Amino acid sequence: MSTAAEALRGRPHELFASLRGWGREILHDRAGLAGLALVVLLVAVALAAPLIAPHDPAAQDLRARLLPPVWLDKGSWNHLLGTDHLGRDVLSRLIHGSRVSLAVGVGVVLLAGGFGTVMGLLAGYFGGRTDGFIMRWVDTQVAFPGLLLALVILAVVGPSIVSLIVVLSINGWMVYARMVRGSVLSVRQLPYVEAAEMIGCRSRRVVFRHILPNLVSPLLTLAILEFARIVLAEAALSFLGLGVQPPATSWGLDVASGKEYMFRAWWLVTFPGAAIAATVLGINLLASWIRIASDPQEREKSFARRAVRARRRQA
Repeated sequence: MSTAAEALRGRPHELFASLRGWGREILHDRAGLAGLALVVLLVAVALAAPLIAPHDPAAQDLRARLLPPVWLDKGSWNHLLGTDHLGRDVLSRLIHGSRVSLAVGVGVVLLAGGFGTVMGLLAGYFGGRTDGFIMRWVDTQVAFPGLLLALVILAVVGPSIVSLIVVLSINGWMVYARMVRGSVLSVRQLPYVEAAEMIGCRSRRVVFRHILPNLVSPLLTLAILEFARIVLAEAALSFLGLGVQPPATSWGLDVASGKEYMFRAWWLVTFPGAAIAATVLGINLLASWIRIASDPQEREKSFARRAVRARRRQA
């Protein structure tokens, strides 16, 4: 009992030590630090959108339509990034559009990631017919074009944020199931898992207490990468008119509404497109850093590269 209590008391210290190690590691990785900064900026802007947006994103002012950004001729300080063809403030629409990207991304990651993880755990741990059924299900759905499936479902149920989250989750759970299944197959033969089974632990306890915690790092990396894919997918579906509907705003919807004015008012597509690109870039940089920081071999390679660069500077 005392040994178990000491182990439990030691876990918070181990967690804090691990977090401090990750904090020191990211300070030496400029790409990872830039990715973290972009992701934190996205989250902060999305959460504070009603407070920092200078205008109502749906408010129209036809007298101020197609105003250029403030640094160009005829630009206005009242509309820093200009206005669209209906006189709506571009900056306010960008700020509120980040809320849609964040909401859809988080919703799909939680829904698809949760379902795919459970399916992967069942397939990898129990094997046999369970594994065969789940993997054939995955193969069948992967063989079907995901975009076509999304278009069909959204055309039937109608476009909305909720239906968008459900459709993208249906299209995205398979990658989690495959990754988790492969990891479980490699972990279930380890001594500590076999020992837990030998002392009579239930299958549910073995899976969720002993196997799942070892999958946190690859799952986190995969979830962040999938978040980037979801941002692009949401923008594409909104661009096609099957995502967020007016008067709500979305970066993809703004690109779609501004494409007719691309040569007269380039800022209508440039700023939403830049927001999408910066978000995807930041997420990918952060995911790459997490993959390196959570893998001892990759971490050693990173240390070696930094040591070589330091010696070259000294020379």
